[in-house]
Amino acid sequence: MKENNFFREKILLGMSLKDYIKEHVTVWNLIALIILIFAFYSMAYRILYGLGPATNLSDTYPWGLWISFDILASIALAAPALTVTTAVYLFGMKDYKQFAKPAIVSSLLGYIFAVLALMFDLGRYYRVFYVIGWSWGLESVLFLVAWHFFLYIIICFVEWAPSLFDWLGKNKLKEFFSKIGIWATAFGVIIAGGHQSALGGLFLVAPTKIHPLWYSNLLPLFFLISALFAGISMVIIESTISHRVFKDKLKSFNESEFNLRTIRLGKALVGTLFLYIFLKIIDLTHYNNWHYLNSDYGYWYLFEVVGFVVAPALILINSIKTKNVRLVRLSAFTVAIGVILNRFNVSLIAYNWHIPLSEKYYPTWMEISLSLGVVTLIILFYRFIVRRMAILN
Repeated sequence: MKENNFFREKILLGMSLKDYIKEHVTVWNLIALIILIFAFYSMAYRILYGLGPATNLSDTYPWGLWISFDILASIALAAPALTVTTAVYLFGMKDYKQFAKPAIVSSLLGYIFAVLALMFDLGRYYRVFYVIGWSWGLESVLFLVAWHFFLYIIICFVEWAPSLFDWLGKNKLKEFFSKIGIWATAFGVIIAGGHQSALGGLFLVAPTKIHPLWYSNLLPLFFLISALFAGISMVIIESTISHRVFKDKLKSFNESEFNLRTIRLGKALVGTLFLYIFLKIIDLTHYNNWHYLNSDYGYWYLFEVVGFVVAPALILINSIKTKNVRLVRLSAFTVAIGVILNRFNVSLIAYNWHIPLSEKYYPTWMEISLSLGVVTLIILFYRFIVRRMAILN
């Protein structure tokens, strides 16, 4: 009886199973269901028949959409906890505390499902844990990334645990994890910063394969800085959507204060964007790559940097002066898209740049459906958590 009450109150939000299902029969949930059906089919097909039939991967392109989007892009976009929790818990910026818990949840889910997606990209997926226990490649960047992923998921769980145990009514565990949370945050800064830059370091071994406009010895630094402004952008995007969709979960909400803090986040975003622009100019000058700008790849490079870094930075400056919070949010969304584009450029579009377009890698529908399924699962789990736990307060 007690278990039934727990399931009804905590999982079904006090509703009967019939009422709960009835309430969730919506257009958006039906779209999510369709996406997940195709995604689960693709997952099963890949497990049963292997990478060859399920993907367009080859010796020329051993890394495809699942690495570019599910790992490189998603891990950058899963950096909200790195930016906000550092500001709140290490630098004492308590005004942004309302952004911290949602950022932790989004980062935790982002990393967990990135690892899930990675399982399908590995040839021997069942040996995924070898890298942290049975295979000691101490000089491998992948070894560092794997260990950091493993540790950072634990760190995000520790930071999220007080909300979890508060929901479960376990006050002693809530107090315990609340006390060690600051130490987890401090350790998390080191871990997150390490693997964000290490993901860029993976491509340092391919100087002849990546177009000179994207290849640089500063790739680890570029990946780290772009992850920082990706994290800030995602905090703005996620908080905007959450505070509209889950407005009923807010005990007290002052929209003017919320908008003011969003604009302040925009200021931090401008700072990281201009640091990135400055380093990009230094990089172009150091390698004397300016002449490459007058080419097809050069125009694409300018589209990325000017369209998704320079332009949003300039718009942010004006929107901060005029306190136009809508433009701040639009700029944040544009920056997030730009980070995704950058990861695709480095790992796919500008990779093997000498190869004709007809011979380049293009993902199969299974690769696309699996990636969409992972994104859908993140959204569904985020919604599940926010509707049941004190995340937005």
